[in-house]
Amino acid sequence: MKNLLSNLKIAVPDKIYIKDPESSALGKRIIENSILLIDEIGFDAFTFKKLGKEINSNESSIYRYFESKHKLLLYLSSWYWAWIEYQLVFETHSISNNKEKLIKAINILCRTTQEDTSFSHINEVVLNNIIINENSKSFLTKEVDKENKEGYFIIYKRIVHRLRDMVVAIKPEYKFPSSLASTIIEGSLHQHFLKDHFISMTDCKKEISPADYFTDLALNILNL
Repeated sequence: MKNLLSNLKIAVPDKIYIKDPESSALGKRIIENSILLIDEIGFDAFTFKKLGKEINSNESSIYRYFESKHKLLLYLSSWYWAWIEYQLVFETHSISNNKEKLIKAINILCRTTQEDTSFSHINEVVLNNIIINENSKSFLTKEVDKENKEGYFIIYKRIVHRLRDMVVAIKPEYKFPSSLASTIIEGSLHQHFLKDHFISMTDCKKEISPADYFTDLALNILNL
């Protein structure tokens, strides 16, 4: 899979950015250092001025790539989910048994992130921390409906649909495949957050992962 990923470019909806950050060394530095800075100080405290100091560049140079920090967060979120989608496709495409495919998919979507050396300017482990802590801020806005129509969330929705289709393949009569799929994906982020910050509110610990929980949940709901 790593060899395949190394030959692929993660595609993010082009309306999110003004200039593709993957097209220049400065753009890649913006992405690399924004991930590290947001993880360090949080998205609310993050500004382009602070990022400019980190990369020794004018704040205005960052605005040539993104019109706002919200758009930058949308980019990071979209990149992350596209990276997850590649893993989902490559690791499940050869599995013919529908139950095994669903179990594998849940594991991919809920597992603890490992760094992928295919993308040297992006630390996927740190980016995963941002997704766990900040992802909801990318869509819990007044502009969400407009941005949804413009395709900003197409990758995330596509992953939900892929998981939904796996549920339908197993049990076509199940009434809530989309709800189950979105609950597993979004719920996994929440369980990872609880595991790190509110341990008394979850059963997920070192021995029990969010993947274990959601696999058990899905198999019981689908009577498998």
